[in-house]
Amino acid sequence: MTGIALDLGSARTRAWTSGRRMILDVPTVTFHGGGAVYPIRRGAIVDTPGTARMLDRLLGHRLPRFGRPLLILTAPVLGGVAYRAEARVAVEVLRPRTVLTIPTARAVAAAADADLTRPLLVVDIGAHLTEVALLADGAVVDARHTALGTSDVDGVTSSPPVSITDCVVAMVTAMLEQDRTSRTLEALRRGALLAGGGALLPDVSYGLTGQLHAPVQVVPAPHTAAVRGAAKLLRAAHAHPSATEGTAGTAGSAGTGHTD
Repeated sequence: MTGIALDLGSARTRAWTSGRRMILDVPTVTFHGGGAVYPIRRGAIVDTPGTARMLDRLLGHRLPRFGRPLLILTAPVLGGVAYRAEARVAVEVLRPRTVLTIPTARAVAAAADADLTRPLLVVDIGAHLTEVALLADGAVVDARHTALGTSDVDGVTSSPPVSITDCVVAMVTAMLEQDRTSRTLEALRRGALLAGGGALLPDVSYGLTGQLHAPVQVVPAPHTAAVRGAAKLLRAAHAHPSATEGTAGTAGSAGTGHTD
């Protein structure tokens, strides 16, 4: 059974197809009218046809002529219905049988084999978007984001990207202040999972550890954690008995996320 795990980032798009070992990792760009078009910005799909063209170029020739794939798509935690609706229109170019969307934070947790029986704090620092999400029993119960990422850091200087760490600390602090339970505090004491390209910057992980006064665990290969987690959930969905039934509702029951 064919399957696709897909992570649409503002700067990079990453995909994994069943039966292949390598992750496809390309710039999120397409070309139309003689110029480059960037169809996803700051975690929002701003050009749905352009996103579809990009996906067709990336994956269209890699799919079997017959048969329709199961597709698991990561989505920004606070992307909402609008993001998922635009994404579902764009991925139709791949003729999916079923589309399951999962929060990026949930995919990161899957890639890290995190224990989801306890509250978990996930920090995902991308090129143009930074998210902080609190998971409890595998579901997102609180989240914050900011339209700031590694692309906003001046790579010419050697100064640490304080702006990113300050934003993350501010978001975590707001979560702590507004949480009427002990879940955020418990997750922070346990230690945050750090993913995304920003996790590759030593000053970020070091700065967060110091400012949060809590351990920070960098996910292995953090820049591809989301798509690897989606691929892991895709394999689990394929192994579920209901996967052969071919309906969005039953596929969602495999514990891979939610359907729209």
